Formats: sequence, C-alpha cells, structure tokens
Amino acid sequence: METITQTGAKNPTRPFQIYQVLVPILLGLVVIGWLFLSEFDPAVFFSFDFNVLSILFILLAFILMLMRDFGMMWRFRLLTEKDLSWRQAFHINILSEFTSAVTPAAVGGSSLVVIFLIKEGINAGRSTTIMFVNLFLDELFFLIVSPIVFLFIPLNQLFNSSSVIVSTFFIVFTGLYIMRLIWTGILFIGIFKRPVWIKNMLLTLFKLPVLRRWYSNVELLTNNLIQASIDIGKHPFNFWVKAFGMTLLTWSARFLVVNAVFMAFKPVHINHLVVFARQLILWVFMVVSPTPGGSGVSEYAFKEYYSDIFSSASAIIFVTLVWRLISYYLYLLLGILIIPNWIKKSFSKSNRNQHF
Repeated sequence: METITQTGAKNPTRPFQIYQVLVPILLGLVVIGWLFLSEFDPAVFFSFDFNVLSILFILLAFILMLMRDFGMMWRFRLLTEKDLSWRQAFHINILSEFTSAVTPAAVGGSSLVVIFLIKEGINAGRSTTIMFVNLFLDELFFLIVSPIVFLFIPLNQLFNSSSVIVSTFFIVFTGLYIMRLIWTGILFIGIFKRPVWIKNMLLTLFKLPVLRRWYSNVELLTNNLIQASIDIGKHPFNFWVKAFGMTLLTWSARFLVVNAVFMAFKPVHINHLVVFARQLILWVFMVVSPTPGGSGVSEYAFKEYYSDIFSSASAIIFVTLVWRLISYYLYLLLGILIIPNWIKKSFSKSNRNQHF
C-alpha cells in the first residue's frame, strides 16, 4: 500500500489516506443498507430467540478470530525462528489484515507483509522468502481441504442452486483450483528447489532503464533470498508439520466464525459441515473480487449463498452484518488504532535504513 511505504515515510503522522479506509467501509455499508431497505422486515427481530446462549456463541465467534490471529502470529514467529517478538508478530498480523481490508485481493496483505517484516528488522531477502512460504502454506491448505469437501458434500448442497448454475459454479471452481495448483507448484519450486529462478527473473526486470537505479539493492536482496530459501529448506519435517498445523488452525478458525454466528441466531437444524464448506467456496471466489477487501461483493454473495439456511431474507441480512462486523470491520478499527504509532516507530530516522 503506497501510503505505508511513501506517505508514512514522508509524514509519520499521516500513515494512510482516509479514503483508503472509507471506500471499503462505504462499499460494504451501501450494500448492507440496500439489502436492509429492499428486503428487511423489522419484525424479524422478534423471531430471533436471542438469549444467553446466543451471547455465548457471539463470544465464541470473537474467540475463533483470536485463535485465527494466534495461529498467524505463531506462524510468523516460527518462520522467522523467533526473531520476531509476540508484539512484533501481532503488529504484522494486524497490518496484513488491515491492508487486505483496504486493498483488492490481488494486492492484499500477503504481498505487503515483506514491507512489514523489513521494518521489524528482518532482511528483505528473508522477508520475501517468508512471504512466499506463507502463500505456499495457504494455497496448500486450499488444495488439500477442497477435495475433502467435495467427497463428503453433494454439489447441490454446496452451491445452493439449480443444476445448471451448480454445473457452472463447479466448472469455474475447478478452473480456479487448477490455477491454484499450478501456482502452488511454482511456489514450491521457487522456494525449495530453484530459488535462482526468482533471482534471475527479478534481476532481468530491474535491468530495465526505469528500474536500473535499484539493481544493486535487488541483487543483494536476491542473494539473501537464495540463502534464506536454502536455510528454510533445511528445517526438519516436524517444523513443516507445525507450520501447516498453524495454517490449518488459522483458516479453520476463520471459517468457523460463520458457524458460531449462525448458532447465535438459529441454534437448530443447521448442517455445520455445509456451512463450513461454503465458506471455503466463498473465499475462493472472493479472491478475484476487484473491491477493497471484497467490500460489497462479500456482503451480497454471503447473503445469497446462505439464504436457504434461514427462513427469511431479513434474518440472513442481519446475520451477514454481524459476520462482517466480527471478521472484517474489526480489523479496520484495529488497523486505524495501531498503524499511526507503528509508522512513527518504523519510519523514524533511526530505522529508515532498508535491511537488504
């Protein structure tokens, strides 16, 4: 995100432009507002049996998000061999979530984590390797879990639509799965087998006249990247079991938030495996959303995708709002609170030098 690397460096008191936060908030609220105005019936509140158990399930949803954050922080510390403190890992996690919330998925927090790691003292080559390893583990989770989902859940339950639309969705999903399979293979080769390919690609790119001024820095970065790839490839099998275990915890906790929210408002007659599996499918399609953090698209898609679970459109609209408050808007708030002080510290004169 430009404002973190440029605006923040020039003026630490203004770490980001306000529109970058307002745009995703407004997009989401406009869609929610439109759904409320067009389909919401105030009487739906009286149909909810909201009690102490409901409050406990809402609390469980927050706990699951905390578990998700804990898994991410643990994974950052594991991949940096504990060179990051828990506090630093917390900052990087929140910054990644915040940037994911205010940028399209193609930009997102995953690619910007390199900047955050550098500013916390990890050299650029090693930070780049860690970013690629994070991506690899996330993609591996998707590649392993998706076939398991299709083994246990019929397609008509998974996609909640007519046979023609189900077939279309399945074809699109299969195409995305194959693309991710290829991408994961490239990541594996680039990280563990042929990191020199990444080096050659970057060095070729930075030979262009407009980028040549940074060539020497990139050359040092790629040398560090290769060394970091060699070092990370030496880790024993149990290291990768832990890393993937944290990945499994992170994504499972994120998806189970929806199950907890549903239990708060409809504690009976819910197929929780279907609810969980649909989150996986929804996440795959949200990755290609052009809006910041999937704002607007996520709310509408969630409402449509889960509409068969609740008896009224009003109920699912309200549940959609609660889900987004817990899993999305919370990170916008945390990012706004954390980023100013982090920018002041990370971009101070004593910490301006880049660690290549």
